[in-house]
Amino acid sequence: MSILAIGLSHRTADLTTLERAAVPAAEVGKVLYELQQADDVSEVMLLSTCNRIEVYAVVETFHGGLAGIADVLARQAGMEPAQLYDHVYVHYAGAAVEHVYSVASGLDSMVVGETQILGQVRSSYAVAREAGTVGRTLHELVQTTLRVGKRVHSETGLDRLGASVVSEALAAAGDLTGRRALVVGAGSMGALSASQLRKSGVAEIAVVNRTAERAAHLAESISEQGVAARAVPMAELADEVALADVVVVCTGAKVAVLGTEHVAARPHRPVVICDLGLPRDVEHAVGEVPGVSLVDLETVRRRMKESGTATTEKQIARASGIVLDEVRAYLAGQRSAAVTPTVTALRKRAAEVVDAELLRLDRRLPGIDAEVRDELGRTVRRVVDKLLHSPTVRVKQLAAEKAGTDYANALRELFELDPQAPTAVSSPSAVLRPDQIDGDHSD
Repeated sequence: MSILAIGLSHRTADLTTLERAAVPAAEVGKVLYELQQADDVSEVMLLSTCNRIEVYAVVETFHGGLAGIADVLARQAGMEPAQLYDHVYVHYAGAAVEHVYSVASGLDSMVVGETQILGQVRSSYAVAREAGTVGRTLHELVQTTLRVGKRVHSETGLDRLGASVVSEALAAAGDLTGRRALVVGAGSMGALSASQLRKSGVAEIAVVNRTAERAAHLAESISEQGVAARAVPMAELADEVALADVVVVCTGAKVAVLGTEHVAARPHRPVVICDLGLPRDVEHAVGEVPGVSLVDLETVRRRMKESGTATTEKQIARASGIVLDEVRAYLAGQRSAAVTPTVTALRKRAAEVVDAELLRLDRRLPGIDAEVRDELGRTVRRVVDKLLHSPTVRVKQLAAEKAGTDYANALRELFELDPQAPTAVSSPSAVLRPDQIDGDHSD
């Protein structure tokens, strides 16, 4: 079993292709089920954000797992697999671990160092866990991924210099001090947008959402942070657009929710509309209405390419070094863990041999004193434990230090162990139910 990462992002695909491949939140559970049913796939999670769609899976074979996952993604995007392959990147085994760590650290983001991706990885894991598609391998990978992302940010300062996609989009609106803002969408992106608007100094934020309760909850949260906010019904969207100086739209809907009819009634004073949806939440024609400046993800990408990032090469190099160190540690731990079931099977086999020999002793010397017999048993077990201690400890160390050598198989050959014995002792890739997974997943 190995980790396979396959996806497409702002680095490999244009916005139109990303829109086609995007998985709406309501369909993630269905897609996860289809991915897990693919050949050679045992565990899987899906990360779908405004500029990337990635699948992380535990697969039995590279080619089998890749073909099955690509078929599902292509079908979801309405493409032929050959079309999809023109835009995807694939990472396997150690390279996949390095990619996941880099993504969570913000090193692969459109805005290098942004921290939003760390929460998105956590949320994607939680959804997959709830869907029952996460097993022990992905569980352990994600827990280390979240830790690595936090370590990179805290030790390099990358998070202090890296802005989010939302802040970069709002930068196009200029000085927002004292302005009126409208947020369409009350999900995680809506909350993040509201936070960035508050930091920008807006005087008021209106929240529109298809679910009134979620809009009210976000508006209440904004008010508690010191900015006037109110929830507005979706039916009043056009009226609110007419009042706003800046509009941020991020609903996760399949089709555009803001069209030319929503901006037709506004006065000729300028308004900046930021479309952070994938697929797009705002009709392209809105940008052609007089007085409207439309900023979408393609605009943000272009701005970042033209201006560069606020990070330094030194910080990026340091962050990359941390990622590589953590990858080496993870792979060493995996190699050591891989030989552990065989070591356990060896010790079990040794205990069985001792028990069998003591039983023979009982038959040959039926009158032996019970205390003498017990002492003999303890002595034999101590001898066996001491003989096995050094080689079993050393074989774990060697497995962790050196890749490419099958120490587990060497042990099975040397001690004539049943090849199925380690499997019976441990099956780390078995899919876990949510109640079977230990650990703190809150942060």
